[in-house]
Amino acid sequence: MRVLVTGGAGFIGSNLVEELLRTPEVTFVRVLDNFATGFAHNLKSFENDERFELIQGDIRDYETCLAACQGIHRISHQAALGSVPRSINDPLTTNAVNVTGTLNIFTAAKEAGVQRVVYAASSSTYGDHPGLPKVEDKIGRPLSPYAVTKFVNELYARVYADVYKIPFIGLRYFNVFGPRQDPNGAYAAVIPLFMKAVLDNQPPKINGDGETSRDFTFVNNAVHANIRALFTDNEEALNQVYNIAFGERTTLNELFETIKSIAGSDLAPIYGPERPGDVRHSLADISKARTLLGYDPAVSVREGLKIAFTWYRQHHNYSYSV
Repeated sequence: MRVLVTGGAGFIGSNLVEELLRTPEVTFVRVLDNFATGFAHNLKSFENDERFELIQGDIRDYETCLAACQGIHRISHQAALGSVPRSINDPLTTNAVNVTGTLNIFTAAKEAGVQRVVYAASSSTYGDHPGLPKVEDKIGRPLSPYAVTKFVNELYARVYADVYKIPFIGLRYFNVFGPRQDPNGAYAAVIPLFMKAVLDNQPPKINGDGETSRDFTFVNNAVHANIRALFTDNEEALNQVYNIAFGERTTLNELFETIKSIAGSDLAPIYGPERPGDVRHSLADISKARTLLGYDPAVSVREGLKIAFTWYRQHHNYSYSV
């Protein structure tokens, strides 16, 4: 099995590459990444593995996508520009990467005769739908340009499956966190920001009253979902989208208290205004992924936070710009 991972130098992508290289049926892993949000050092431990190849390139360039798909059996498409605030500040670039870039990969996969495409979808697709827990077939109106792009990915996947007969599986990630998630930059996610704040002994900023809640998901669980999606032989599991989460709701206040207790810190947060485009509450129903994919998230939020904190402490002075 020869696998392409787009965005493989990124946080989720590099953790997935590591697991794929441990998977017996995988004989070759190619990464396509332009290092816009990924890092070369995330791939350092694989670069001498003869089963590994890196193509530095941009999914917005169709010829690059075509070259990357040559000789590939299955694709895990992780490349994207994340972040709701980034998409609000720069909707054109978010659309170019997440919509045009994804369409390039889907089309290149069709042209190259790829057997299956697994792609990173997003819980942001649920938009303003008030129901909790979130169930795959009930979505609302998107609340940000980012959410629009991730929903468009799902629409294209459905159409390409119908028209071109390529099997697709979409994984709607719910707030994935863990080692290698960058704590720096304007669009860093909340958990690395909290970890960095505690390690720097600087009070973190919480948007709103801190009662906003999320279904935080340790990266190993997301990797496990990708492996199940790439290699399942359950025909029923194909051409579906799945919630990929732990299935537990944590408020930002609870999250920071847990990180404080793990770190032995007594910092108090600073509260600021709500972020535009944010969903107030998020919680996934993961029964569909359990039933059809055999998804079984083994790492709890607290266990994941302990592992992540150990990693951030070890890499506290590490330059992420390498």
